[in-house]
Formats: sequence, C-alpha cells, structure tokens
Amino acid sequence: MELLRSGKVREVFTDGDDVIIVASDRVSVYDIVLPTPIPDKGKILSQLSLWWFDQLDDIVPNHVISGADVPSEYAGRALRCHRLDMLPVECIARGYLAGLGLQEYRELGSVSGVELPPGLVEGSRLPTPIFTPTTKAAVGHHDQPMTFAELERQVGAMTAARLRELTLQLYFHGAAQAAKAGIIISDTKFEFGTRRNGTLMLGDEVLTPDSSRFWPAEEWEPGGTQVAFDKQFVRDWATSTGWDKRPPGPELPEHVVEATRERYVEAYERLTGDTWL
Repeated sequence: MELLRSGKVREVFTDGDDVIIVASDRVSVYDIVLPTPIPDKGKILSQLSLWWFDQLDDIVPNHVISGADVPSEYAGRALRCHRLDMLPVECIARGYLAGLGLQEYRELGSVSGVELPPGLVEGSRLPTPIFTPTTKAAVGHHDQPMTFAELERQVGAMTAARLRELTLQLYFHGAAQAAKAGIIISDTKFEFGTRRNGTLMLGDEVLTPDSSRFWPAEEWEPGGTQVAFDKQFVRDWATSTGWDKRPPGPELPEHVVEATRERYVEAYERLTGDTWL
C-alpha cells in the first residue's frame, strides 16, 4: 500500500484500484488536531459509518467495498473503498441552529444565503432543513460558507442541484432514523465524489459524531448550548481554557478524554442498537 494523503483524522492508502481509509483516534477542533487521542474513536467512526452507509444505500450508492477486507493492523477502523474523484465542496444539511450556522444567522439573518425567520435562538429547530454548502479547505485552514449560486459556479448547475437534493434526502432519512433512538441530528456534512464512469457516490464518513451534531432529544432545549453526543464537548472544554484556537492545541485531561469516549460510544449504541465492545 502507498499513502495517498493524511488528514486531520484519517489516512488514505492506495491498494491496487481501491483505497483503504483508516480512521485514527485523533480529535480535531477548530481545524487543529489536539495532541491527546480518544481511545476507540477511530473504530467507532468506521463502524458507525459502515452501518449508516448500509442504511442509506437505497438513496445513493456509496464508495464502500468492504469493512472486513483490510490489513489486519487496521481491523475495525478501516474501510476498503472505490477510489473517487472527490468534489471540492462539503455538503451540509442543517435542521437546527448551532455552530457556524448560528454565528452567520446572528450576523446576517441567513445561512449560506438562505434567509431564515427572525427571533431564532441557539438550538432552534428550523422551519425546514436547509442545504448550506461550504468550501473544502486544506488541513489547518477553515471551510468557508458558499451560496447555492457559488456552488453552481463551482460544480455546474445540474451537479449542484443533485447535491442539494441528495444532501437533504440523506438528512431527512438519517434524522428520522436517529429520532427513533432519541437522537436529534442538528446538522451534518456529506461528501461526494465520482467514479471514472461518472457515477456520483457518497464518500468519506457519514453521520458520525465527527461529521454531525448529535443531541439527546430528551434534553433538547432551545436558547443555549445543547448537551451533545459529539465532539462539541471537546470544543467547549478547549474554549474554556482560554486557548486562542491556534496550534498547538491543549492536552486533554483524563476526565475529558473519558467523557468524550463515553459520548461516542453512547451515540453508536443508541443508533445501531448494538453494544460496543
């Protein structure tokens, strides 16, 4: 195998015509990789993605070939996948107001050019889920919001329309599935790519605690920071230290590491119905 690229959390290796995508235990916040890993995080991300890819396969094909046919040293945290030409955008669906979407709404009354009603607060459910694409920045740089018109100029009108359609379909399906497990998917990102024959496929990871905001439905209360099953807990802790969001990031104390791992495990168990071992 040959290393193709290394990201904040994943390494991608070539293996013949396939790629092996390996998820690590690294955790990043504000686009900075922190020095302290979260045990089992890579395996949880890979196994939860594998479960979701199966759930969503009737909406759009995905890049997964196998979760088992991978080198033994990466067992459990790697996927063998078709090699895709990834589109240079991140496709984000938002059903609730949080994070950068909340920040943009407070400044402009809109998110990625989508006008929203006045009076919304942190954690508010949106009248209907919205599609808010961003650029896909290099490691260490920030993704930037895009309007739909900007997306059309980037990838073409037909592809942009298809990306919006698929992103919202996937979000609606995933959110409905998660609701049965008592989880609100506030927002999530999807990435797409094409095969050599032009087939559009869902790639990267899908509906994990790294790519989504998961909130326990029983504790959702608009108007403030929400309890989360994702890495928002790490973001909040890092911010509380006074860190300036520039490298190097702070070391995570043991209680933050354990609490973060517990959140990832609970998200996995609630969604899949399986016990994490």
